[in-house]
Amino acid sequence: MSKQALIVRGGWDGHMPVETTELFLPFLRENGFDTRVEEGTAVYADDAFMDTVDLVVQVNTMNTIEEPEFRGLQRAVLNGTGMAGWHGGIADSYRNNADYLHMIGGQFAHHAGKDPAERVGEQSDNYIPYTVHITYYGRTHPITQGIDDFDLVTEQYWVLSDEYNDVLATTTQSVRPWDAWNRPVTAPAIWTRQWGKGRIFVSAPGHRLEIVESQPVRTIIERGMLWASR
Repeated sequence: MSKQALIVRGGWDGHMPVETTELFLPFLRENGFDTRVEEGTAVYADDAFMDTVDLVVQVNTMNTIEEPEFRGLQRAVLNGTGMAGWHGGIADSYRNNADYLHMIGGQFAHHAGKDPAERVGEQSDNYIPYTVHITYYGRTHPITQGIDDFDLVTEQYWVLSDEYNDVLATTTQSVRPWDAWNRPVTAPAIWTRQWGKGRIFVSAPGHRLEIVESQPVRTIIERGMLWASR
């Protein structure tokens, strides 16, 4: 029997919501999902359809959500619908809704930039080299098992979070002369969260297509979607 995956995408085009979600549609179909793609959040208010959804994949950055739409999404997750996403598409989606932030468990706060003298006014001003460290817990979790620490050159998310997250990987913001902070800060990079009967998976790495299609990020996202699904 097939499962139902709902892909909700939109928001800031810089995160390539169409291109990144299109990358994973064949994988979902190969793993037994029927897929429905929506270019906005209105579908969340359709309780009858949401009751059929096993997995929501959301890439919808810096957007807003209407209260009935959020309540529909929340209801579905509490009843067992899984939710997965990456980068700002899930961790910087609806700043207007505190209950959404509570459910997801992590909110984008900052990404460190290059030395101000090297910035040119493009997205690349925030592409810096950093390491994603797999946690002790992450080394045994099905999403990240067998994956070693890995390096990226992309946006490094500083995430505000809480101890309810099951953190599979972390990243540490270093101290540099031009930044406001004065000691290293470690934040979750990959985490899961149980919310009611639903499972949530978040990968902070995933800024653009070239990041989500690179290894091991792609494998982590693929495993994360399957893990989160009802």
